[in-house]
Amino acid sequence: MALDKAKIVEELSNATVIEIADLVKELEAKWGVTAAAPVAVAAAPGGASAAAPAAEAKTMFDVILVSAPADKKIAVIKAVREVKAGLGLAEAKGLVEGAPKPVLEGANKADSDAAKKKLEEAGAKVEIK
Repeated sequence: MALDKAKIVEELSNATVIEIADLVKELEAKWGVTAAAPVAVAAAPGGASAAAPAAEAKTMFDVILVSAPADKKIAVIKAVREVKAGLGLAEAKGLVEGAPKPVLEGANKADSDAAKKKLEEAGAKVEIK
């Protein structure tokens, strides 16, 4: 069976970031691997730890819905349901009305940026922490 790389690239190009992230998780579980980049640890010269540790790059982000204007509430509720898969209408409405609240927690950079963009396009004010 020949692998049709062009077809796979086309399918992934039409998928959302969240769908691709779910696919990556499934592949990691099935194959018992991780897609995380290895982290190199550098020792201080001579074994001394007097040097200040380098700041670690943040890899997990929380997307916080700060507010949603009343005239954009329906659009924001729809966007919240798109961003947070499996969320019902009542839960999404409660989240929007109870802002500030987290929409995504522990998301990677790509997912958090995509979620922020989608929510802001709907009219919400969003922060990434």
